[in-house]
Amino acid sequence: MFDRLIEYLESIKSRDPAPRSRIEILLYPGVWAVGLHKIAHWLFNGNMFFLARFVNHFSRMLTAIDIHPGAKIGRNLFIDHGFTVIGETAVIGNNVTIYQCVTLGGTNPTNGEGGKRHPTLLDHAIIGSGAQILGPITVGERARIGASAVVTNDVPEGATMVGVKAKSTLIAAETYSQEFMPYGTPCTEMNNPPEKTLACLQDEMKKLQKQMLIFEKQTKADAGDRGKKRLVNRNKPAKKQSKSK
Repeated sequence: MFDRLIEYLESIKSRDPAPRSRIEILLYPGVWAVGLHKIAHWLFNGNMFFLARFVNHFSRMLTAIDIHPGAKIGRNLFIDHGFTVIGETAVIGNNVTIYQCVTLGGTNPTNGEGGKRHPTLLDHAIIGSGAQILGPITVGERARIGASAVVTNDVPEGATMVGVKAKSTLIAAETYSQEFMPYGTPCTEMNNPPEKTLACLQDEMKKLQKQMLIFEKQTKADAGDRGKKRLVNRNKPAKKQSKSK
């Protein structure tokens, strides 16, 4: 049991640069929420539903994290900060990271299969802050859900989902060499280094300058043609009007 605790604390330390020691991690609300959930889940499986709810209620008051006693959670779940809600039929795999204000919410029970109405997160998934994952869907292994994304469909393995309604980005998460991607989406420096961004901007500026030169030449040419037409019209002799008999 002590070895499992050390493993858990080390897994959090590898994903969070803030703590200086394992003891500091023991003060994290996410650690307390997961620990109390284990007690509530044990009571829930023993049909002691009231006691399970009581532990859940106490945990919610203490940590601002609401995990239903019926939810199934794997090893090394890291909930960074609070205000997260995990529903009754949610299933979470190993080494999953969830940031603040996330909801693993349900849908109408008639829409689920066998009563399951909450999401399933497979191993190593990362859920960005404010994301809403709704319904009996599956988030694949190593998938990343960006901040404030709303996910209502299955997410493929290794995909990065952003937006409302969430869509996959052009580059899959597995193309990055980093094992852990904080906040669910690639950092700007990873996706577009400053040198690359500057070069792209310079290329765009050159294209715009060329287009402006072409536009100016066309404008001058059109103005010259109009001026020539006016001169020709002025130099033409006026037609004499025939006298009526």
